[in-house]
Amino acid sequence: MKTCLTHARVVTTDEVLHDTAVLIEDGVIRAIDPDTSGDAELIDLQGKWLMPGMIDLHCDALEKEVEPRPNVHFPLDFACAQADKRNAAAGITTVYHALSFANDELGVRCNDMAAQVARAVHDWRPHGLVDNRVHCRYEITDETGLPVLKTLLEEGAMHMVSMMDHTPGQGQFKDLAAYRDYLTRNYRKTADEVDALVERKLDAASGAMTRIRELADAAHAAGISVASHDDDSPERIETMRGIGADISEFPITHDAARAAKAAGMSTIYGAPNVLRGKSQSGSMRAIDAVQAGVADCLCADYSPAALIVAVMSIPTQSDLDLPAAVRLVTANPADAARLGDRGSIGVDKRADLIAVGEPGGLPQVTDVWVHGKPAYRTQYDHG
Repeated sequence: MKTCLTHARVVTTDEVLHDTAVLIEDGVIRAIDPDTSGDAELIDLQGKWLMPGMIDLHCDALEKEVEPRPNVHFPLDFACAQADKRNAAAGITTVYHALSFANDELGVRCNDMAAQVARAVHDWRPHGLVDNRVHCRYEITDETGLPVLKTLLEEGAMHMVSMMDHTPGQGQFKDLAAYRDYLTRNYRKTADEVDALVERKLDAASGAMTRIRELADAAHAAGISVASHDDDSPERIETMRGIGADISEFPITHDAARAAKAAGMSTIYGAPNVLRGKSQSGSMRAIDAVQAGVADCLCADYSPAALIVAVMSIPTQSDLDLPAAVRLVTANPADAARLGDRGSIGVDKRADLIAVGEPGGLPQVTDVWVHGKPAYRTQYDHG
């Protein structure tokens, strides 16, 4: 099957090629601005942006598809199918569904339920519009999670792992009041329940380093990347790099982000933070990290639709040009996740591509190809 996408503004790694064509055959890019398209199907993009499909390393929106309201659960295949369609429509062609493993703390985020969802994603992959993968988020104060995660790794149902510590007093929760507010507001926990959770976390903290070293070693042996989460200091970066972390997710401060970069780690910030202009937890602004040169990747975090709008806004908010902004959601996350076959428009690269229009001045994805096959198409101009 051959397809030639014509009259596009092609965003490569370093430049924008105007009125250019891209030839796709057998799931890969065969040529950029070919001399002839031969017998290929011609698709006129009419001046739309053509860029690599976005790679999202962290999005927990699937959890809301599974549990749209507290204790209300949808069938897992249904939830996976809905999340798959949302990502296709958002232009995300490779998504790492972030699932939290935290014993019995937070409803759908308990180990048993999270493992069921991970296996459901794995089962849905052959049918998906996009490449659906699993990012396991391990709460390091949970003594019961390690064997569950190692089993998923052996089953091929884990594609990335991150180490989280939500104990109050560091990271995302600066104090007990912030932690209590989060749990009571989002999960309806009582004060006594919060106190019991904190006590269990503190009791289990003593063996955390041994557990995360074991998990990180197993992940690297399987060829997948390891991330730390909510790093709040250079000292925390040094510790996490010491256990083999490749990625720092949502660094809390500029100092932590700079330390991660200096240590050779990739950094990830949330696109909703860029779109809203602030962090939901009071941490640093993502656009400031972009401008300071300490942001390598953007992720959807909790809103797949926010990713393309945030990316397209960055050249107006920073010194980055469009190719550099697009690298934050394509080439850079591909490197961080060890995906050498995608993330850029180049000959022999996997043909994960998206076309972007700007109806009413708002960037929106109009066409998506995954491994060369059409995955999504819509039209905003109704005449």
